[in-house]
Amino acid sequence: MNVVERAKAPTPKFFKILRTVGLTLLAISGSVIAAPIVLPATVVTVAGYLAVAGGVISAISQITVDDKAQKEQENQNKARDGD
Repeated sequence: MNVVERAKAPTPKFFKILRTVGLTLLAISGSVIAAPIVLPATVVTVAGYLAVAGGVISAISQITVDDKAQKEQENQNKARDGD
């Protein structure tokens, strides 16, 4: 299974929630980094680390596959395709 197939495959519920948390971290940290006011350097540094963490969490969560749902989907496709 290549990366594209993994990204298109069904994702377990826990990892969907985790992906949402990662995207939220990414959005918040992006807002802090792009803030038009001057913030302390430590706040901007922590926001940068949160952006990286949010991106990694989201990417890993997206390519996690629910094997049970994937097998059900493959079985439905076979019946429809006539295999």
